Amino acid sequence: MSESIVLTLPDGKTLQVPVGATVKQAAAQIGPRLAEAAIAGKLDGKIVDLRQPLIASGKFEVITMKSPEAHDVCRHSMAHIMAEAVLKLFPGAKFGIGPAIENGFYYDFQLPRSLTPEDLEKIEKEMQASINRKQEFTREELDKEAARRLFSDLGQSFKLELIDEIPDAKVSVFRHGEFIDLCRGPHVPHTGVVKHFKLLNVAGAYWRGDERRPMLQRIYGTAFATKEELDKHLANLEEARKRDHRKLGKDLDLFSIHEEVGPGLVFWHPKGARIRHAVETFWKGQHYKNGYELIYTPHIGRSWLWETSGHLGFYRESMYSPMLIDEQEYYIKPMNCPFHIMIYKSSMRSYRDLPLRWAEMGTVYRYEKSGVLHGLMRVRGFTQDDAHIICTPEQIEDEVREVIRFSLMMLRSFGFEDFKAYLATRPEKAVGEPARWEQALAALKRAVDHEGLACEVDEGGGAFYGPKIDLKIKDALGREWQMTTIQFDFNLPERFDMTFVGQDGGHHRPYMVHRALLGSLERFMGVLLEYHGGNLPVWLAPVQVAVLPISDKHLDYARQVEAKLRAKGLRTFLDTRSDKINYKIRAAQLQKIPFMAVLGDAEASAGTITIRKQSGENLTGIALDDFLASQEWTKE
Repeated sequence: MSESIVLTLPDGKTLQVPVGATVKQAAAQIGPRLAEAAIAGKLDGKIVDLRQPLIASGKFEVITMKSPEAHDVCRHSMAHIMAEAVLKLFPGAKFGIGPAIENGFYYDFQLPRSLTPEDLEKIEKEMQASINRKQEFTREELDKEAARRLFSDLGQSFKLELIDEIPDAKVSVFRHGEFIDLCRGPHVPHTGVVKHFKLLNVAGAYWRGDERRPMLQRIYGTAFATKEELDKHLANLEEARKRDHRKLGKDLDLFSIHEEVGPGLVFWHPKGARIRHAVETFWKGQHYKNGYELIYTPHIGRSWLWETSGHLGFYRESMYSPMLIDEQEYYIKPMNCPFHIMIYKSSMRSYRDLPLRWAEMGTVYRYEKSGVLHGLMRVRGFTQDDAHIICTPEQIEDEVREVIRFSLMMLRSFGFEDFKAYLATRPEKAVGEPARWEQALAALKRAVDHEGLACEVDEGGGAFYGPKIDLKIKDALGREWQMTTIQFDFNLPERFDMTFVGQDGGHHRPYMVHRALLGSLERFMGVLLEYHGGNLPVWLAPVQVAVLPISDKHLDYARQVEAKLRAKGLRTFLDTRSDKINYKIRAAQLQKIPFMAVLGDAEASAGTITIRKQSGENLTGIALDDFLASQEWTKE
């Protein structure tokens, strides 16, 4: 009797199959309909190809098009189908890698010229032809030398590099039609399984993410099991394009980034600066109200500071080269925390002084590769709404709970509503006493539970120097954005020998918590713009009221109205152009100005205003004071 293995099915039943039976054969033993519907399998949590031999017992599941994992399998196969189409249109094309990603797939190519939108249409047609042919995916195993000869003959130098890095003696390749690729799989049974797809765009991508390596062209696509899912996703992408903060920033004249000055460096225009000022003013006022003190620290520091903090050892690749001042090396700061610690160490601290809550809108500079820079979301110079809480062990739980309460209050003030917490626990290698880790984790968890937040635990995902909580918000398109971070640090207090004098007269190590409510101000502004689609709450709008005289003869009255609005602190714009009123209204709507004060003969003679809202609603002939009392123009 041949040797067999035991597969445990999702319902707890077991299935005995011969060693070397494929996933497809195991599925057939469960039932012929399941075997027909199968596209892959799962063994001990790992997705495996339908054609892969099973050589060990374990938990087994058959993946069909109805399974949650089906999308990744289908999208990986679509990447191969796309590569086949590219090779037909561009013989001699060289291939990088082509994985499935969230909601889609991509493949990197080295091509003789830059791709155009028309090229994407041609590639899609070739892909559809491959789908119509229902070409079978077949899996082969080759020893590495045979694989090297194969891809060398094909002129695929990038594949040769990948083969050299595979530790196993053999590698797997997949074929469909005349196309062959180095790949672990899994793949769908044939190309006809996946029907609903769309190529989206082309972007540049360095080979292996290394700026010193060739620049490849990355084609992005998306694919779904049904046309309805694809259509919904494409509609979401279109809405996301409308909400893209880079587009809004340009259309609303909020900010710019100039490559000739430096990528990743943000220039705030007057209207963008007004939004930022409103955010910062509210932030500062709330911090004072909630027991924080604001501090300001330098932008550069001697190398001693960064050696002591460990940044030069652990974070050097993200720091800029030093500058020489008085024959001493100085570094521009990538973080604010060492400066806050120096203020703490400027005098002896007692338990009576604690807790200390120090906050700073501190601008920092970190090196990011040019390929990952993205508008306001990923930059090289940014301002953190940074704060550090330094307290006794007895105070830590109350402080953490208060931070989460404060954070939720702040985020809700900007219109965010849907929150989720992510708790990262102790990794294998960590500094700090285990008892302190346990106390910190318990404090974080109880604080989250107290606020009734959904929480996902990332076991072992904490930094080596302490556990953390991230708070993320979900927008109208279902996208998650990370906002607040609450990070314990058991490393820096040791490195800088931070102490306080306790009730017993002895010196004790304080707890230190890094805390950012909004994250970086630049990224927060990007999220804020996309979340609201540019239609910011009235208190944040760069222009709150556009004053629109119907004709030149109403200009004098319009100037009086604008002056009264400005005197009350409102941000206004007086449109003095001689254009028709409908054009002025349309222009104000495109600038997403919440209110338009339309002024003509009736308003001038009665001393009133007619308000047109961004929504199109009109409020005719109202008193200016009544209008001023109707809105929350600023946040206290």
